[in-house]
Amino acid sequence: MTPAGIWIALVVYGIAGLAVAFWARRQLAGGAEDFYLGGRRITGLVSAASYAATTYSAFMMLGLAGLTYRGGVGALGFELVYFAGLGLVLIFGPRFWLVGRRFGFVTPSEMLGARYGSPLLAGLVAVLSCVFLVPYSAVQLMGIGLLLSGVSGGAIPVGVGILVGAVLAAAWTLLAGLRSVAWTDAAQSVLILGSALLALWFVVDAIGGVPVFLARVEAEYGAWLHQPGPGLFSLPTFIGLTLPWLFFSISNPQVSQRLFTTRDLGAMRTMILGFLGFGLVFTLISILWGYSALLLVPDLANPDLATPALLATGAIPVWLAIPLLLGIVAAAITTIDSIALTLASMVGRDVYRASVKSASDAAELAVGKVVILVLIAAAALFASLQLNLISLLSVASSSALLVTVPAIVGAFFWRRGTAAGALSSVAGGALAVVALGAAGLNPLGIPYAVVGFALSIALFVGVSLATTPPADRGKAFIDDVRPQLDRLRAS
Repeated sequence: MTPAGIWIALVVYGIAGLAVAFWARRQLAGGAEDFYLGGRRITGLVSAASYAATTYSAFMMLGLAGLTYRGGVGALGFELVYFAGLGLVLIFGPRFWLVGRRFGFVTPSEMLGARYGSPLLAGLVAVLSCVFLVPYSAVQLMGIGLLLSGVSGGAIPVGVGILVGAVLAAAWTLLAGLRSVAWTDAAQSVLILGSALLALWFVVDAIGGVPVFLARVEAEYGAWLHQPGPGLFSLPTFIGLTLPWLFFSISNPQVSQRLFTTRDLGAMRTMILGFLGFGLVFTLISILWGYSALLLVPDLANPDLATPALLATGAIPVWLAIPLLLGIVAAAITTIDSIALTLASMVGRDVYRASVKSASDAAELAVGKVVILVLIAAAALFASLQLNLISLLSVASSSALLVTVPAIVGAFFWRRGTAAGALSSVAGGALAVVALGAAGLNPLGIPYAVVGFALSIALFVGVSLATTPPADRGKAFIDDVRPQLDRLRAS
């Protein structure tokens, strides 16, 4: 691929995305709920495609492929744990949707604040989400920069690729909010899955076909087919990496906020089933992609460069390499704009509007749009550091968000939970994760993510038992929801 050809493709892609965003803008009815949640009227198929595109970012074809290149089959188990965690959506999805409709919640942090009677809790979760998800957004931008630089032979600097991703993500998010994000996501998910599947066929064919591919992997990289593989996936490491993934669907607000957006529970069911199908296929593609890179471009110093290196081998024809390149760029951008949109809603509603009681809906939206620009700019600056191993950075960001899980579970299943318990759980767990992670400490060999999560559980339970629960707060989330769920199941 020539630099000129890459730039032409990026321009066409950008124009097409802007056209979709402007079309989505025409559907805006106004107000924060419409901008951030699409008026709670997103259909099942669009939700499924958007949910998949939001979740499966640069992490897959860059990060998961790189993790396979570095650690072998453990990467498959690592990703399949996320599938197991999606079962949580079956439990919590209808509950989020029901209380969201009843009380008009726009953000998961707003929901927690209302459940425990603590605006401070809502603000704390909003601020911590911003702190922890900026690095995760930066990972996506870094992936774009590395990809464009790698396939262009360095003609497109990493910094320029980061800037391209940041500008497109900001533009699509600001134009029409969730409608823009969801509809561009839907189109881009089809692009990435189709091009990746076809590209894998060409790569395996270049190796000699499926039998040769399998024989060579077994003969040359047999250790990569077993646990712990070449050394990365020891049991403690595997647990530390997968625990955040298990709870990803409820701990990461850019994902759990989507549970407020579907027009009905039937659409939510379609979203989950569609996501499962997409995710299974895309996971297998990414794992096989990593093994293909081991065979065609061995001994890479940076595993995250496995995909750019494969694209540079010539095994994939240019007419397919361009769509695949755009698909990977699209996967990263969809995650960035979803995160920016969610964080903007959290800051605008749970920090600004909670502090300025007289603030209007328009003022909340204005603050949110400024936050979108600031967060994407911060992510771009962080991405310029070009830290290695995209997959590990992604998990490190999610590790800190695990500390919100006890309060979320307690909101729907433990009437005794209190605001003090939730506050201490989130604050104490987050401090532990940051301190241990920054120092590189795993006490007694236990991964710091596990330690922080265990501490957050202990604090939530212990402090809640020692304090008085808010009067009647649990009723709306526990007692009132159960008969509604029973009626929905019956129908």
